[in-house]
This record gives sequence, C-alpha cells and structure tokens, in this order.
Amino acid sequence: MQAAVIPRFHLLPASATADARRLVTARALRGFADGFVSVMLASYLHGRGFTAFEISAVVTGTLLGSAVLTLAVGLMGYRLSRRRLLFASTGLMLATGFGFALATNFWVLLAVAVIGTMNPTAGDVSVFLPTEQSLLSEGAADRDRTSLFARYNLSGLFAAALGSLVVGVPVVIARLEGWPLVEVQRASFLIYALVAAILVLVYARLTPEGDDAEGREAPRPAAPLREARSIVIRLSLLFSLDAFGGGFVVQTLITLWLFERFDMAVSTAGAIFFVSGLLSALSQLGSPWLAKRIGLINTMVFTHLPANAFLILAALMPNVYLAIAFLLARMLLSAMDVPARQSYTMAVVPPEERAAAASVTNVPRSLASAFAPLLAGWLLTMGASGGPLIAGGAIKIVYDLLLLWQFRSHPPPEERRAA
Repeated sequence: MQAAVIPRFHLLPASATADARRLVTARALRGFADGFVSVMLASYLHGRGFTAFEISAVVTGTLLGSAVLTLAVGLMGYRLSRRRLLFASTGLMLATGFGFALATNFWVLLAVAVIGTMNPTAGDVSVFLPTEQSLLSEGAADRDRTSLFARYNLSGLFAAALGSLVVGVPVVIARLEGWPLVEVQRASFLIYALVAAILVLVYARLTPEGDDAEGREAPRPAAPLREARSIVIRLSLLFSLDAFGGGFVVQTLITLWLFERFDMAVSTAGAIFFVSGLLSALSQLGSPWLAKRIGLINTMVFTHLPANAFLILAALMPNVYLAIAFLLARMLLSAMDVPARQSYTMAVVPPEERAAAASVTNVPRSLASAFAPLLAGWLLTMGASGGPLIAGGAIKIVYDLLLLWQFRSHPPPEERRAA
C-alpha cells in the first residue's frame, strides 16, 4: 500500500533566492514596528490632548510624506543602487523614531510625520515598498512569484499583529512603576528607531549586483515605461482609488474610532488588532491557491468585495461585539488581494520595466491615501462616528467593480498559456 503523502508547508517557495529571504525578514521587522506604532500613535496623541482632527492631520502627514519619498525613489531608483536607497530609508526611519520620542509639540510632530517614515496602517505604504518589491520580483521563478509575494506579505502582517499586541506593554509598565502612560509611550518610539538599526544589518547582506572595482553598484540607466505604459497607468488609477478608500480606515483611525465610539482601552484595541493581523496574515496563504484556480483578477475582486461589505456593516453595528466581529471578518478577506495585485502588476510588464512599474503604481497609491485620513477626522469631529468606515468601504467596492470590468479579459501571461 502506498504511503499517504502529507503536504508540507515551506516558509518560502523552493526557487526563492537568499536575497528573497532577506527581504522577507526585513518586511517582518518593519511590520512589527509599524504594527506597534500604528495602534499606539492614536492613544499617545490622544493622551497629549490632541483633537481627532489634529490626530488625523498627523496621520495624513505620514501618508503624504511617504508619497513624496516614494516619488523620489521612483525618480532616482534607476540610476542609484537599490541597496543605497534602502540604507537611506532606514536612516530616515531611525530619525523618525527619535523625532517622535523627543518632540511633544503638535507642529514639530507633524513635521516629523511628513518628513519621516511612520506608517499608520496595518499594511505597507512606506518608502521601502517599491525598492523591495522590484527586488522581490527577481527573487523566485515566475511560477512561484505569487507565492513569494504572499509569504512576503504574510511575514509583515504576522509581525504587525505581534506589534499590535505588544502595544499593551507600555500600559503595564506605567501601572507597575506609577509613571504617566503618555511618557512611557513617548519613550516607546525608540523601539521604532531600534528596528531601523537592525534593518541596516539585514540590507547590508543583499547581493550587490553590478559592483565596480571599488565595491559600489554601477549606476543604472533610466528605463522609463514604454511597452507597459498604458496598462500601468490604468492600474495606477484604479489602485489609487482603492488606496483613497483605504485611507479612511487606516489602523490608527480605526483605533481612534473604537476609542470614541466604544471607549475602548488601548490594550484591548491592541489585542483586537493582534487577532485581526493574524487572520489577515494567514489569509495570504490562500491567495496563491485561489489564484491558480480562478485567476489573479478574480482573486483580487471576489475576496475584496465581501471584505468591504463587512467594513460598512461594522460601522452600523449597535454594540462593540458585533462591530469587532465584522471588523475581524473583514480582515480575514481584505488582504488576500495584496499578493495577487503585486504578482499581477509584475506579470503584465516586461522584466526590464518592473522597477518602474513598482514605483509608478505605488506613488499614486500613497498620494491618494494621504488625504483621506483628514476627511475621516473631519467626519469624526462632525459626529459621523461610522462615516469613515462607510465611506472607505463604499469607495473600495467601486474600485472592485471597475477592476473586474477593466481587466478580467487581460489575464497575466501564465494564465493565458494555461488556457
């Protein structure tokens, strides 16, 4: 009798390179830092006496700053070493952590938010993303590309969930030592700076391709989008609409909504985001499996639509238990489109244009998401407690329908070959 074959789970696809493993590690480190500060940020600023509108302005500043920095990376990325860009980004991340730990004035914090790398979301909208994404697309065979992106996102989301849980540690320290919570949280921003220092060590081990005799990577010639310009622009416009809707419901603002609507403690919110982060992370593993059966576009749309419906329903719930239930249901599905989206973008452009596509599709996303939190804060101050969730969910549903209409008949090359 033939022995039963037990499926084995591999952290990364078999064809993944050493650089791919390093990038996944870097994503996990950044995810932990982002998960920690995205939940703590609202509580800290609220403890400082900032209004909902001021907190939203800081969130907007972080997203707007990320957009500008990502644009700069897109303009310089073809001529400069990608490792150097990553080193520069970690230096800015280090300065951001120290800035939030040292400053208390609203205008100074707003300036640090705009200039720095702080990420108020559960996902990744940072300056690191285009460079890492273009490198990651070279880190495995085409057949494993979606799986590699899924593992990359899984590591970030799982670490972000852990970071959300750790946000309760400053609360415990403050109670045990009798220190003001706001001051303990202020010092905790140094964890963000520490992660940046560790990232330098990880990026230093990336393969320096094309080095010259002095060990410096040779300048890369500019490679503007040519063959894939039309499809990348169309994707960018749609992804921007999705990002604009997502800007209404970044993790910091959902935390603020839970504070104001249900008077929830920061430690409780951290535990909820830990669970939601785990659900979101584990759902990434289902994306490659589903994409192989129904296609990348269908995977993006048919997991995203119900997630956005759950987001709207959460805003309408009469008590905290039902609201949390729908938020968790949303997180179980909302991130399954991410590896499919990243893989599709890399698949429909020539290899030599992938770096450009990564930048062009991410810059408008960052810009679009930057202004929504300010509108969300205005809705909260006007008494529309569920307004940001409803607005975000509705806009993202429109994106889903437009994406299906525009690109369902344009599958990636591997799906056309299989057909």
